[in-house]
Amino acid sequence: MEIKGFARLLLLTGVIWSNMKFGAEAAGTTVFTLHNNCTHTVWPATLSGNSAAAVGGGGFELSPNATVSFPAPTGWSGRLWARTGCVPSGASSLSCATGDCSGAASCTLGGAPPVTLAEFTLGGADGKDFYDVSLVDGYNVGIGVAATGERVNFSTCGYAGCVGDVNALCPPELQMSGSAKAGQQQGEAPAPGTSTVACRS
Repeated sequence: MEIKGFARLLLLTGVIWSNMKFGAEAAGTTVFTLHNNCTHTVWPATLSGNSAAAVGGGGFELSPNATVSFPAPTGWSGRLWARTGCVPSGASSLSCATGDCSGAASCTLGGAPPVTLAEFTLGGADGKDFYDVSLVDGYNVGIGVAATGERVNFSTCGYAGCVGDVNALCPPELQMSGSAKAGQQQGEAPAPGTSTVACRS
């Protein structure tokens, strides 16, 4: 995907939409716009992969149907994911059922699997931006990514995402239930009456 000038990424998880927009606002800048289409609150998290500053402060709370935007510097690479079932446990601590980053509200480490990842490299080879949605670490919520703006080449910059409910189709041996934080092991079926909150890879 060729990027010249301003970009906005729309990320949808569970749907958080991230818009990547190219255009007028700030030449050479990418703006991530996240929208929570879930019926529950999610706590998006970000992790920089090239020692750049954390975008979006590393993590924040996003209520159902809420939207937030933040810029990313030229050359940024990293990942975004949604944490679910989070409970504050101090001024800067957050304990999450899925996607937890060692209890930190603002992440400096990756999210604990299973978690759906949206991965980005801005201004990579030949000045192009690259993005994908990955289930390599498993799945917790649906995520979709779309680039928007007048400079986007839509023939090469398509929608990327997994917005189907993988949890509903997850084999029992890969399911992580809502009680998994209490010690459910991989391969162990969820306890009766609990719901599947994530699916292991």
